[in-house]
Amino acid sequence: MSNKESTSRTLAVALAVSLVSSVFVAGAAVSLKPLQTENRLLDKQRSIAAIAGIGGAELSARELRELFGTTIQARLVDLQSGEFSDRFDATSFDALKSAKDPQLSVVLPKREDIASIKRREQFTTVYLIESPDGGIDTLILPIRGYGLWSTLHGFLAIKGDLNTVAGLGFYEHAETPGLGGEVDNPRWRSQWVGKQLYDERGELVVQVVKGTVDPQSTMVDYQVDGLAGATLTSNGVNNLLHFWLGEQGFGPFLARLRSKES
Repeated sequence: MSNKESTSRTLAVALAVSLVSSVFVAGAAVSLKPLQTENRLLDKQRSIAAIAGIGGAELSARELRELFGTTIQARLVDLQSGEFSDRFDATSFDALKSAKDPQLSVVLPKREDIASIKRREQFTTVYLIESPDGGIDTLILPIRGYGLWSTLHGFLAIKGDLNTVAGLGFYEHAETPGLGGEVDNPRWRSQWVGKQLYDERGELVVQVVKGTVDPQSTMVDYQVDGLAGATLTSNGVNNLLHFWLGEQGFGPFLARLRSKES
């Protein structure tokens, strides 16, 4: 056999092996996609349950399905009108994907885009826990915004008065470990519980301060300690909260809920 024939045969075998491997890899990716999607959903649900104070990492997949099938209700909200909507299925709706769709999102003017997200979806999913009398016990809102290195994705849980924080946490970010990454620190997260979002006049005043909160301050009920050495991440958390609780975010929705509650 000539060297030319040997080389051709080697290349043919290598190509065949590559093609077969590609088929197996592609097949594995396709077959695993439903499992990956399910795992992402379960991780998100665990985060919601933990922030709402009704469970966490210890919850099994079965327990989460039961929890979100009974206690925690997913509802779709039209952010433009501030009303609940039935246009899409709230459980499966992908708000982040829709934020990239020009038909389902709006471009934010730079002066209003304090969370640095560029586009805001028209519809998103919120989560409700009802009180025994049929009112709202806890409302859980999705929030996101840019910190120092990344977009922080998380949830804000608000009690039934629509003003008292029940919990806050982020399930995805890439902030610096030990600095901005301290948004994951249970001690820092616990500071949010019980804080007030709005003052007596209805002004949004909740704030992450630089340094530590002065216990003698008249604003102590509205303030949380800044993250040490992570001013830009602290500012990012502050900005994203003010965006999502403001007129471009859930402001109109919360206003309608308050009018109905009253």
